[in-house]
Amino acid sequence: MSDEPKRKEIGRNRKAFFNYEMVETLECGISLVGTEVKSVREGRVSFSDSYVVIRNGELILIGFMIQPYSHGNIFNHKQDRPRRLLAHKMEIKKFDRKVREKGFTIVPISIYMKKDKVKMEIALARGKNVRDKKDAIKERDLKRDAGREMRENGF
Repeated sequence: MSDEPKRKEIGRNRKAFFNYEMVETLECGISLVGTEVKSVREGRVSFSDSYVVIRNGELILIGFMIQPYSHGNIFNHKQDRPRRLLAHKMEIKKFDRKVREKGFTIVPISIYMKKDKVKMEIALARGKNVRDKKDAIKERDLKRDAGREMRENGF
């Protein structure tokens, strides 16, 4: 059995894989308050138009929605607040250099539980052009058609 702890996937940003080419990934902790952890465990998250910026040497997650906890009370959290991502200073500096110099952007890829901690995987990404997106759609359709043919012919 491997020494790596179990990873329970909660949400994945599928739109980011379509719009961006992922260059480098990084696992970060995420600073949550109050009932946010319980809400994340329920899977009530949305990646819609979320991105990461670097301010004052810190990673800040913008636009990531965590819905209010279903059994929460008046102390429930604000669902669209900016959240701090926790990473080593050298990793943040490396990402910051690449974003400033080469025109990359930082996008969240997935959120998951690891040893009862909420973790987020972010990526240094470069935007795809229209031709790349069309090629990705074409390749996906061909793969789907091939799988359908295999099932119909009994392979």
